[in-house]
Amino acid sequence: MESPQSEKRRSGVVTLVGRSNAGKSTLLNALVGFKIAPVSPRAQMTRLPVHGIYEDGRGQIVFVDTPGLFAKVPDALTRTLNKKVEESIKHIDALVYVADPHREVGPEERRLLALVRSIPKKIIAINKTDIPRPPFLPDYEAIGEEEFSAIVHISAKTHAHLKTLLEKIFSLLPEQDPLYSEEEKQMDSHAFKTWIAEMIREKIFNTLSKEVPYAMHVEVHETRERDNGLFEIHAVIYTRDDRLRPIIIGKGGRRLKEIGMQARKELELLLNKKIYLSLEVEHDPHWAERALR
Repeated sequence: MESPQSEKRRSGVVTLVGRSNAGKSTLLNALVGFKIAPVSPRAQMTRLPVHGIYEDGRGQIVFVDTPGLFAKVPDALTRTLNKKVEESIKHIDALVYVADPHREVGPEERRLLALVRSIPKKIIAINKTDIPRPPFLPDYEAIGEEEFSAIVHISAKTHAHLKTLLEKIFSLLPEQDPLYSEEEKQMDSHAFKTWIAEMIREKIFNTLSKEVPYAMHVEVHETRERDNGLFEIHAVIYTRDDRLRPIIIGKGGRRLKEIGMQARKELELLLNKKIYLSLEVEHDPHWAERALR
């Protein structure tokens, strides 16, 4: 009989899906132990699938965070986001459906359930258990018993029962070598700049109101480390409506300075570096064509 040490490790790709604001990005960050995905209490924060890797003695899990699925498709952006979700559940080893039991099962939920029905290995993670008395918990438990391999009650915010979730995920993965080596796990230059841009966009999302965050995009054009150890970042905020530029900048540039200060402080904490962050705001009605390709 093989000892536990001689058992082959398990590895695979696991997609996190769920309606917007279910807590997928918070869960991804909690699982990988690093803030790799931006988070916001507002809908549609995640625009592109975000990858994060968890690894221990049991093997390697490549997590893919996805945008929330929307039943109504009012514009090209939402249509593209829904397409990203559909693409992210192809050729995967398992799926984690993140559910919010404080919201009623609605059109987005039903559409997403239909989309993942053909995935044989899937877990429903009923999130936000740190908030008392979830009114729709029995509905999601019934869905889990009927359609999923396992049900796990979790709190991505407090990390409650994430060890149990990882155990369930590993049990569904194939026995195989890790998909990524140590070298391959490192971010390349493009991925690093995209990650920084998303951290900045999070601050804009949480600072500005109404439609402004949905009409803008952030790109990091240059990063470099000076001889004195100061890490320079030059980024541009693009808006598709030129009338929104003064709203983003604010009177006397105060709002842009506030966004920059919040982003700089968090990036310094995450990167353990002193940061110089330069932010500009420009008008570009075609930013979505670059942002979502």
